[in-house]
Amino acid sequence: MKNYKILAFSFALAAALAISASPARAQAEAAAAAAGEAIAAPIVTKIIKAATPKGTPKDGNWLKAEVVHADANSIIVREQANGMAIHTFNFAPELKDKMQAILDQGGFQYGDKVSILYMNGQTIALKIHGKPSKPL
Repeated sequence: MKNYKILAFSFALAAALAISASPARAQAEAAAAAAGEAIAAPIVTKIIKAATPKGTPKDGNWLKAEVVHADANSIIVREQANGMAIHTFNFAPELKDKMQAILDQGGFQYGDKVSILYMNGQTIALKIHGKPSKPL
């Protein structure tokens, strides 16, 4: 009686393996089609233009923050409203000369309070207001 149970179990196992092995044949056919045969549907490419921000600096947002690090290319600040939010801003071309002049006099130090004007969705500082502390 036990032999019949073992035999029935082995047939059920063989049937399950045969059913699960059938997708492998379909994958082999798809791989062969991709390798050398022509595809019936044409490949269409579409050029997507990057969205350009519209508006003037008066449409931007002012961020009140304190300086974590500042150098000639960028400024890293922490929001005053949310101390866990840290932002990195690169300088707009008009602002680079002003920031270089500030850096020559000592620059912004850790903890200085600043306000940064930026456009939504961008990390470019358009204007920076704030008083740099005395150099160390």
